[in-house]
Amino acid sequence: MSVLDTFNLSGKVAVVTGGNSGIGKAIAVGLAQVGAAVAVAARDEERNEQTVKELRGLGVDAIAVRTDVTSRSELTSMRDQVTSQLGPIDVLVNNAGIGIHSDALALSDEDWDRVMATNLDAVWKASQIVGEQMVSRGQGSIINIGSISGFIVNRPQWHAPYAIAKAGVHHLTKSLAAEWATKNVRVNAIAPGYVKTGIADIDLPEYRHYWVDEVPMQRYAAPEEIAPTAVYLASSASSFMTGTVLLIDGGYTLW
Repeated sequence: MSVLDTFNLSGKVAVVTGGNSGIGKAIAVGLAQVGAAVAVAARDEERNEQTVKELRGLGVDAIAVRTDVTSRSELTSMRDQVTSQLGPIDVLVNNAGIGIHSDALALSDEDWDRVMATNLDAVWKASQIVGEQMVSRGQGSIINIGSISGFIVNRPQWHAPYAIAKAGVHHLTKSLAAEWATKNVRVNAIAPGYVKTGIADIDLPEYRHYWVDEVPMQRYAAPEEIAPTAVYLASSASSFMTGTVLLIDGGYTLW
């Protein structure tokens, strides 16, 4: 087998939560480009169908499953539907997430709970639900999307719950990796820096100095620059890697 062959995911089934836009969509496309059948698990049905059409255009099987990742019952239903239509899940990408900018003293319990439910609790639930199938089969790769916010405190905006949730994702990654290592289920994470997506505020003047000028590479990333790392972690190219959190931040955390 050549080095390039180790990245091939033909015959594999991947699920990407929040896979209809931004980083999630770029990862879904990347997985499809190396042959995986892809299920998009997200709430926006119109975006889901648009993404599935694009994925099928790459010559792979693809489906959309409307999923609220905060709901255990919907995640269980998603797993069962994907298994029924595409086959057992080989790759799970926990990408869905939200962010709220707020000073700590102004943050409501409702906003705190909403961020935690989506960014941390949902990663736990999805990993447990799909991980049960992976452990029983003795194979699988889970890829969690963390953030540089799990390592640093972002500025000038404050968003404590987001950062705390992402730090939790990083440690959850390590905990599950250790527990499931002998089951041949690998769990890794990607911690992106500032990435330009449809909902990002990167170009706002009040943020640009901190989010672009202070990055050693003097720019932000495109979602397509995150996708290849997800492909690597999903494939046998990373067969001896588990419990790792890979930073992709243009050098931001060097300072």
